[in-house]
Amino acid sequence: MSGQFGLLKSPRFAPFFGTQFLGAFNDNLFKNALIVLLTFQTAQWTTLKPELLANLAAGIFILPFFLFSATAGQLADKYDKAMLARLVKVLEIFIMGIAAVGFAVKSLPVLMGALFLLGLHSTLFGPVKYAILPQHLHNDELVGGNALIEAGTFVAILIGTLAGGLLAGSVEHPMWIAVGGLLVAVIGYLTSRGIPPAPAPVPELKVSLNPISETWNNINFARQNRTVFLSILGISWFWLYGALFLAQFPAYAKNVLGGGESTVTLLLATFTVGIGLGSLLCERMSGKRVEIGLVPFGSIGLTLFGIDLFFASPVGLAGTTPHELLALLSLPAIWRVLFDLVMLGVFGGFFIVPLYALVQLRSSPEHRARIIAANNILNALFMVVGALGAASLLEAGLSIPLLFGIAALANALVAVYIYTLVPEFLLRFIAWLMVRAIYRLRTEGLAHIPEEGAALLVSNHVSFADAVVIMGASPRPIRFVMDYRIFKYPLLSYIFRHCGAIPIASAKDDPAMMERAFAEVGKALEAGELVAIFPEGGITRDGELQTFRPGITRILAANPVPVVPMALAGLWGSYFSRIDGDAMKTPFRRGLFSRISLRAAPPVAAEVATPEQLHDMVLALRGAEK
Repeated sequence: MSGQFGLLKSPRFAPFFGTQFLGAFNDNLFKNALIVLLTFQTAQWTTLKPELLANLAAGIFILPFFLFSATAGQLADKYDKAMLARLVKVLEIFIMGIAAVGFAVKSLPVLMGALFLLGLHSTLFGPVKYAILPQHLHNDELVGGNALIEAGTFVAILIGTLAGGLLAGSVEHPMWIAVGGLLVAVIGYLTSRGIPPAPAPVPELKVSLNPISETWNNINFARQNRTVFLSILGISWFWLYGALFLAQFPAYAKNVLGGGESTVTLLLATFTVGIGLGSLLCERMSGKRVEIGLVPFGSIGLTLFGIDLFFASPVGLAGTTPHELLALLSLPAIWRVLFDLVMLGVFGGFFIVPLYALVQLRSSPEHRARIIAANNILNALFMVVGALGAASLLEAGLSIPLLFGIAALANALVAVYIYTLVPEFLLRFIAWLMVRAIYRLRTEGLAHIPEEGAALLVSNHVSFADAVVIMGASPRPIRFVMDYRIFKYPLLSYIFRHCGAIPIASAKDDPAMMERAFAEVGKALEAGELVAIFPEGGITRDGELQTFRPGITRILAANPVPVVPMALAGLWGSYFSRIDGDAMKTPFRRGLFSRISLRAAPPVAAEVATPEQLHDMVLALRGAEK
């Protein structure tokens, strides 16, 4: 199957996607229908105020995420996830039956109990939802699969919310809401029967029902990998940020735009379409791999368009009666607001999809579901804290547009903090941006780079941009061995130092530095990392491939790891090459978006990887193009 939409035809993915979509749809159908009923028909159900009931319902739905996520993660690591998905669908059918009883007898406690159980249903499905994808999808399908799941989830939330409101306002008896939910649950169960088996990674695991200790254990599993844990914090921040915007849409539509219910629906639909579009664009922009360089790109957009929404929000539109939607759409200011919302969604997709894929890819398989459970707990915690913080600021007199602006500035601070802790995100972004802003890169054979374990990459050296191009194309982080003199260039020095580049000098220039470099290369390979070298010993001055130096032999004698030959082509004559004698003298020498290529050959065993053989392989890979 080519492309992410091909997954929708695959039995490895389509049944699970349908199951997830229907579950998210049903949750929001019932939840919103109940909130609408309690808001407009409060007297028939209780003496509590509608505003209190709406917040009570939201709190009851999210409570199971705190109580049962840890247990759900253990179950998903202990049992087959496909079986668990089917059992969760059976639970959903049972819950809809309870809801039918609650509507029939007009019992608020029974309906709130059903809502609590729906939250439990979502809690149990959460670890299954994300932990099952790496078992059924290949690594180059993870981004596309996560993009479809995220886009589908937000569309399901939107349609379910709208359907719940329509059902609550149109049916003569609320019993029909439960009947509709029951029908969706049955279809979801039938769909789940097509999910292929997903065997348990830790069938011998003993399940603990203590939510406090197990929550702490799950968080500790996530903290074992610094990048995974900070990715989870990034995901949780996104849900806080997004939920803060979504929660203000009704009041924003009424008090700022002067619209009615249809305006709220338009805002929600616009934001949702943006999320779906951004999620689906991730695969194309990342080249079907987990490209964490998109995460800083997403955070920049979330900040810029959040700030612009503050400036774009009109003043003086709200009146005593709501404006018609068509009348509002005739105003240019409204279109700017809608543009900001759709772009917030798009950049939110760029931000969230790679993070979910990264957590799945870098989590240990035996702990993956429990790490996802820790993610769900932190997501819920962040959303609650965000809701309380937003409510406090609004209560203190802050306007909704100003709240949006402050949230956008906070997003920038959080992003800078995370990228300071894990420079890999920012470095991948710089590499991704440089390659796409200056060149059009075509890659071949990068699947030959091992997905895990140590390997030595060898490449020709055409320009100062070579390492950045290889870094931006590689699916894994690389430690480059580089001439110490390249570190005098500020931007290149920042990039290479923070990606763990190893400076080296010749025995003539600095023998001590040379020995330190070989020792550091040995440590990196022993740790299972990728190390890249340019065996020519310097950037070519005539565009031709120079003799490979014997340092390769010394490295492989100490660490006999596979060697992946690579070749860059098309960079000779660029701004970063030495075609004019000295590099970086004539900007835009070949214009923008010039074609370059990076090709890799199958790994060569260490015992036969001589400098001469590798030289010939790299030359053959490069071809006639320099």
